[in-house]
Amino acid sequence: MPSPADKKSFMQAYNCQAAVDGKAQIIVAADVTQEANDKKQAVPMMAQVMWNTGAAPKKALLDAGYFSADNIAGVEKSGTEILMPPRRQKHGEKAEAPGRGRIPAYFSAADRMKRKLRTKRGREAYALRKEIAEPVFGQIKQGRGFRQFLLRGVAKVKGEWSLVCTTHNILKLWKSGRFTPAFAGS
Repeated sequence: MPSPADKKSFMQAYNCQAAVDGKAQIIVAADVTQEANDKKQAVPMMAQVMWNTGAAPKKALLDAGYFSADNIAGVEKSGTEILMPPRRQKHGEKAEAPGRGRIPAYFSAADRMKRKLRTKRGREAYALRKEIAEPVFGQIKQGRGFRQFLLRGVAKVKGEWSLVCTTHNILKLWKSGRFTPAFAGS
């Protein structure tokens, strides 16, 4: 991946993906890529969510790094409503007032999404992303101290990330009181 310090050099790094359940913060899909951004990850992650859960989610809240017209179309094919800003909002930046009436058909994908996210319903729904997905990454990084991979190579890193996500899920289930391990002894 391109180095953040020197744009002319590269570093060995990975881009971790996780799709998180909105009720219990359970990771329902996870992957690792070597893509520098998330632009090509929304549709494969949605396919993995559907495979793992057996259904398409009603709503998907994705950050601006995933934004592309292809991702909107690909995710909406599954019947999932998508909320994904076309660009990051700067801290302290005021949101524009929502437009009135139907969204014009001639609007670009970015303009349609901006308009959708400016509505009261869109703002309230997208605000949940901060309390659904972001804490999971914080718990993994801060709470468990996972800051770097110990293995090298995409296949091994995918396995390590799967293990990290599995332990996250087991801890969530255990803390919820719904997980009761069964032991057999002699």
